[in-house]
Amino acid sequence: MSRTLDHLLDRNVAWAHHKTSEDPDFFRRMAEQQTPRYLWVGCSDSRVTANDVLGLDPGEVFVHRNIANVVHSSDMNVLSVLEFAVEYLKVQHVIICGHYGCSGIRRALADERGAMLDHWLQPISMLYRKHRSVFDAIPTEEARLDRMCEINIEMQVRRVAATPIVENAWARGQPLHLHGWIYALHDGLLRDLGPHLSSLEERDTLPSIDHRVLHPAEPVSALRRHALDAFAAPPSCCTPTTA
Repeated sequence: MSRTLDHLLDRNVAWAHHKTSEDPDFFRRMAEQQTPRYLWVGCSDSRVTANDVLGLDPGEVFVHRNIANVVHSSDMNVLSVLEFAVEYLKVQHVIICGHYGCSGIRRALADERGAMLDHWLQPISMLYRKHRSVFDAIPTEEARLDRMCEINIEMQVRRVAATPIVENAWARGQPLHLHGWIYALHDGLLRDLGPHLSSLEERDTLPSIDHRVLHPAEPVSALRRHALDAFAAPPSCCTPTTA
């Protein structure tokens, strides 16, 4: 087997030619200073890439990824990314996005214990063990895993909201909105899970993560939201008209 990756370099050439044939100014725009509106904090899973999932070009979303999209208050990596995005890039939205079937969450729920990986996943493992009886009542292993994937997102949104970086942005009146989303590999759709936070007041009135374990939120895809909106709208024949 070759020690070089010439096939990937060849794919890069083909990709660059394809982009310029479609849009001659593409790389000129990319060379300019990035001005993304979004910070994506996601999982390192190779199947979940922010730009592809969102349908955005490079330069439109700033990205941080790690195992199970965890936000540790002592992790200089994620904190540096968050600070740069909020204070220098002035992003308006921070999206915490996990995905169903996450291998990192599966590991956090396992009895096997190791060193670095399990240290990283410890907050998830501790929450799971604290509410083990609740999760054990869920009928299947996959359903338990998916529920924990959802709860983990809500926990990480709360952790981002508790950082001085976000607190300071809100205190100085900077528009900044936090979102909790989950991605489904089986259909390619993002689902809105929440919470959505735009101020200290909203953060401080959130129910605890322990409450959310007992009262889970229902993730809603854009397709379902549009269907619900259409169903709730009165039919055109019944819409009152003005004289």
